[in-house]
Amino acid sequence: MMLFADPKRQYLAHRRDIDDAVARVLAGGRYVLGEEVGAFEKEFASYCGVRYAIGVGNGTEALSLALRAAGVGVEDEVITVSHTAVATAAAVVMSGALPVYVDIDPSTFTLDPSGLENALTSKTRAIVPVHLYGRAANMDAICEFAESHGLVVIEDCAQAHGASFGGRRVGAWGKAGCFSFYPTKNLGAFGDGGAVVTDDPVVARRVRQLREYGWEQDRISVLQGWNSRLDEIQAAVLRAKLTYLDEDNAARRRIAAAYRARLHLPDGSLADECDDAKQHVYHLFVICVEDRDSLSRFLFKSGIGAGVHYQVPVHRQPAYRFSCSLPLPHTEFASARVLSLPIYPGLRDTEVDAVIAAVNTWLLSPPSGQRRRAEAIGRVKT
Repeated sequence: MMLFADPKRQYLAHRRDIDDAVARVLAGGRYVLGEEVGAFEKEFASYCGVRYAIGVGNGTEALSLALRAAGVGVEDEVITVSHTAVATAAAVVMSGALPVYVDIDPSTFTLDPSGLENALTSKTRAIVPVHLYGRAANMDAICEFAESHGLVVIEDCAQAHGASFGGRRVGAWGKAGCFSFYPTKNLGAFGDGGAVVTDDPVVARRVRQLREYGWEQDRISVLQGWNSRLDEIQAAVLRAKLTYLDEDNAARRRIAAAYRARLHLPDGSLADECDDAKQHVYHLFVICVEDRDSLSRFLFKSGIGAGVHYQVPVHRQPAYRFSCSLPLPHTEFASARVLSLPIYPGLRDTEVDAVIAAVNTWLLSPPSGQRRRAEAIGRVKT
C-alpha cells in the first residue's frame, strides 16, 4: 500500500545525520531548553529571514502564544478561514478570542482578502491567514488591509515551511509566524513541536515567558503562561533536517509538476499555478473533483492512500458553531470535493506514475457518473 504520507522515508534518507543528532543529545545530559533548542532557534530564524525564533510544544500552542504575546485576548475577534485544520480556530479560542471566518479564494484555497471588509467589526484585533497546502496567502493585500485598520497579522505557517511570497519567506510578513513540526510536515520532528518566529523583540520576549509559566527570572511568573517547550531531541532532529528542507521542497515541486502536466482533470480541479515557483512548497497536492469519495475508494483499491483536507469546515464543527460567520460558498464547495494525493520526498517515480494512471483511469471510467455531472456544471475540458 502506498502511504499518503510517509515520514519514515525521510528518516531513512537522512538516517546518519538524525541518529548522530539524537545520540548527541542523549550523551549531553540536558533534555529541555538546552543548547540544541537555542541553536535551532537561531538557525530557523535565519532561514525564515527574521531576528527571533522561539521553540514551543506544538503548532497550535505557537499560534495561541503568538496571539497572546501580540495583545490579543478576551472579547477580541480574529479573522481567519474555516477551510483549514481545526487547530487554527482552536488556537484563537485558547487565546481567549473569537474566530470570525471569511471565505477562501477558489483559485488558491487561501484567505480571500476581498472578504476582510465585511468581517471587520469594532472588536476585530487580528488576522490569521493560513498558508494552506504549502501555498502562501496573498500577504500584500492582507497586510495592507491590516495596516490600514490597525490590526495584527499572525501567520499560520504550519503547512508552508520554506514557502515565500514576493521574495520573502512566510513567517516574516506579519507580527509573528507560527510553525508546526508534526512528523508529516515539510520540516517534521519525530513527535510534536512548534515555533514562533518574529522580528519584534517584545513579542519574542513574551512568547519566551509564556511558553514557561510566564517566568521572567528566578522562576517568578510575571504573566499567566503555561508549559509549552520544544525538547532537545526534537530540536536536534529539526536541525539535522533543516539543512535538507530546500532540497526536499524541490522534490515536492517536481512531483507536483508531474501531476499538473499528466493528470487529465476537468478545468477548475486544481488551484492556479503560482507566478513565483518558490511561493508553493506543496505540503499537500490537492485536487477538487465531483464524487471525491468514489475516487478515494478507487485509489485505495488500487493500493494508493489519499487524504481529505478538509472534509468538514471548522464553522460546521460542533465545538466552533458559536463563532461568527459570513456566507462561505467557496469553502463549502471545496470541502465537499478536495482530495489530497501522495506527495513527499522519497516518493518514487514509479509511484507517481501509478497515482497518475489510477486517477486518469477513474476519470475515464467513473463508477458513479462523475464525468456526466462535471459536464453539467461546465468543469470538463473540451
